[in-house]
Amino acid sequence: MPTPPSSSESGLLRFGVFEVDLSAGELRKNGARLRLQEQPFQVLAVLLENAGRVVTRDDLRQKIWPADTFVDFDHSLNTAVNKVREALGDSASSPRFVETLARRGYRFIAPVNGLETLATKFPNAAGNGSAAARAESALLADLHVPAPHRGLVRALFALIQVMYLAFYVNALHHLNDVDRVATGSLPEWGTRLTVIAVLVTGAAGIPLRFYLMSAVAFDFRKLGETFQRLFPVVLVLDQLWAIAPFLLLTQIGIGLAFAATAALLYVPFSERTLVRMAYPISN
Repeated sequence: MPTPPSSSESGLLRFGVFEVDLSAGELRKNGARLRLQEQPFQVLAVLLENAGRVVTRDDLRQKIWPADTFVDFDHSLNTAVNKVREALGDSASSPRFVETLARRGYRFIAPVNGLETLATKFPNAAGNGSAAARAESALLADLHVPAPHRGLVRALFALIQVMYLAFYVNALHHLNDVDRVATGSLPEWGTRLTVIAVLVTGAAGIPLRFYLMSAVAFDFRKLGETFQRLFPVVLVLDQLWAIAPFLLLTQIGIGLAFAATAALLYVPFSERTLVRMAYPISN
């Protein structure tokens, strides 16, 4: 049975369906204990205590492998990290928990519950030294916001895709009404351009939204990188459809149309932030 790194690091940390008892030196999944050797457990403990922050290989050497220990450090660390990933059902290529940063170290990327309690009870725990540092470790890298529940973030992103999908389908289904509204407020060429824009962007947007919804539903771990490449297309589509409330001008009035458009203009940037929260990109 692995031993805890030190008595000062005692505590209970939870992430996903897993639970780590630092005082007992145990890793559990849905309450069932998993076998994990001492050094892999210590590596996991250090990564959890610094969740959201990069832990360098040198940091791990100093904390886990004493200076007078004669081992092949690189091989030992790689083996320990691989055993951690094996226990968590994780993957180096599509990480859910332990992310590798080439030539730098590792980072635990999933939200961890219990860090604040651990900081309160054990302010001098290794690797942080203060409650403020503990709080910092719970922040999402780059965004500097508290790590939210991934399920909630993914659900919000999916709801935005459903909203746009409803826009597209409804506009295409009522294309005659779009033509009628545009005719009443635009010249003939403007009407034709509006109808063509609705047809083209709606036809392109429907498969795009279905792709993003399925990527979130299946928790595609490369979505962060993929969305970064797709963002220019998403931004153009969303900005064009931000004026959709003006097609309902006779029903909602000009004030509400302006307000709805102003809100929709910021939605693509919200999408990008949600994706970065749920699917951080390796540095």
